[in-house]
Amino acid sequence: MDEQSEPSEVVVVRLGGSRYALPMAAVAEVGRPPGLTRVPGVPNWLAGVANWRGRVLAVLDLRPLLSAATGAFDRRARLVVLHRGHISVGLLTEGVEGTQLLDAEQLEPVLAHLPAAASDLLLGQTTDGRGPCGVIDLDALYRLTEALPRARRAG
Repeated sequence: MDEQSEPSEVVVVRLGGSRYALPMAAVAEVGRPPGLTRVPGVPNWLAGVANWRGRVLAVLDLRPLLSAATGAFDRRARLVVLHRGHISVGLLTEGVEGTQLLDAEQLEPVLAHLPAAASDLLLGQTTDGRGPCGVIDLDALYRLTEALPRARRAG
């Protein structure tokens, strides 16, 4: 990664009271969280499935993996729908702060005290005037979803 890269636009979300960045290019849409159907026997980071625009969408809550508090979501909560290839996944967030430019060359390593599950989900972190912001690794996020049963079309 020695080449100079252009800053990329990210969407900054809140999870467990902390800030995390997602690549804007992967964000298909942002909306209010839908009603969820819990699925028995799945990991605690899978909040459930939802009917989203006529399709079954797996909805993730990464807070357990990030060792963050997992209280109820309030009215500021948002579902961020990520899309890559033919796979869409929803990510529950405590809110969306907005967008900003991220310079990959300014990424710092993740903090050493983070649990392995959390550091495995992050490419690194950046710090700005509002504090630290973890950068979520979409490859790691999608590896999580590969372990889940395949969804079928609703209807």
